[in-house]
Amino acid sequence: MKAIINTNIVMQDHIIPNGIIIIDGDRIVDFGRKLNTEGMEIIDAGGNFTGPGFVELHTHAACGTFITDDPAAAAKNLLSHGVTTSLAALYFSADCDTLVAQANKIKAVAGTDEAPNLLGLYMEAPYMNPKFGCNKENNPWRYPINKADYQPLIDAIGDFAKVWCLAPEREGIEEFVKDVKKINPDAVFTVAHSEATPQEIEALIPYGLKIATHHTNATGYLPKYPECRGLSVDDAAWYNDSIYTELICDKMGIHVDPYMLRLVRKIKGSEKIVLIADSFVDDGPIPSDGCYDGADDINFDHSGEISGTKLTLDAACRNMMFNGGASIPECFRYASTNPANALSMQEIGRIKKGALANLVIVDGLFNVQKVILRGEIQ
Repeated sequence: MKAIINTNIVMQDHIIPNGIIIIDGDRIVDFGRKLNTEGMEIIDAGGNFTGPGFVELHTHAACGTFITDDPAAAAKNLLSHGVTTSLAALYFSADCDTLVAQANKIKAVAGTDEAPNLLGLYMEAPYMNPKFGCNKENNPWRYPINKADYQPLIDAIGDFAKVWCLAPEREGIEEFVKDVKKINPDAVFTVAHSEATPQEIEALIPYGLKIATHHTNATGYLPKYPECRGLSVDDAAWYNDSIYTELICDKMGIHVDPYMLRLVRKIKGSEKIVLIADSFVDDGPIPSDGCYDGADDINFDHSGEISGTKLTLDAACRNMMFNGGASIPECFRYASTNPANALSMQEIGRIKKGALANLVIVDGLFNVQKVILRGEIQ
């Protein structure tokens, strides 16, 4: 057995100071203060904070490595930043055969010693609105939805795809959703790269649409009258309590303005915000118009379009504290508990008796000190 001592235990809505966490095998068996640790392997947290390991729903890369290029290396990079569970995001710029090959490459190592923290796929493909997204000029899925095109993809990927992104306004999307559910009844859907009306979004909620992909990014407005603000994807995400809102928190507040971060916190509360890195690899230059000065944690494509980030979730949490005004327990909810809940996974993303001992020890600025995966120090 192991005991993490001298730590501030981060619960969902409070902190237990000078706490102890007892681990037996891969499980948390007790936590609190003044627990008996005799005969146990001691892990001294040095007065730092111990919270549930981060759960990354949406990232294409880690520390400059595409998951599709080297899933084992990317998984290791994620783990070093406290990500004990991650989905690998695939992107719409790949055709069916390429997406299947990428999925198979990731699946071959997911859950093994090479990539123990990789769980499955986040399909930012195939059917989103072709108006949005980086590299949108290379979108083989911009044509009308066709079962003959997508069925081989969903057959090949099966239940390894945990989340599918889509634009509810695309004609034929409901048939696509139904066919995905036939393969994987537990599949989760997101509204992504979309200018759908609230009604179009709400029509898919019964099928499992419950996430707004990178909230306020690639979400088009629909003006109804001159001089009047129309409704958007963002409004539907705010209005529907069941929808989780993904937020990209870069340090300069480029993806989501700091005021907007605070507004989303006020509207969605503590249970429906999910921090994501949406890390990507692109080598376009920073535009020279001065709008992005200091934005060294985001990428650009060669057309000047924002192309994901260079973030990891520890940095996203730190930025959420500075720009969004969130506390340490709130950041852990956004980066651990809430994404686990979105996947209906109750064994991760929280400190409780019987939960998996996936833990991260951080200082007060979310600098990672130690990572524990299934009870083992990494």
